[in-house]
Amino acid sequence: MLILGMILLGMIAGAGAQLVMQRGTGINWPLALVTGLIGSFVGGLFVSFLAGDGLELRPSGILGSIFGAVLVTLLWDWFRNRGAMKPEDTPRPHI
Repeated sequence: MLILGMILLGMIAGAGAQLVMQRGTGINWPLALVTGLIGSFVGGLFVSFLAGDGLELRPSGILGSIFGAVLVTLLWDWFRNRGAMKPEDTPRPHI
């Protein structure tokens, strides 16, 4: 039951991260699951330990989960878009 709760919290954190960033494309649920789980693990643990809550489920860990999911989503968007050519980067023909 704990694993299902962690997956659900991860999806909620990932969806919250996409809503916070206002991506405009709606919620990508597979991306929300992955970024939420990774962000929950990293951000939730970090903020919980800073607040002194340990591994208990507290509001500080939930906020840290959303913050971590936002960071992971930003990194994902940067990694995906870093190789994309922009219209102003297209090569011009030499005359």
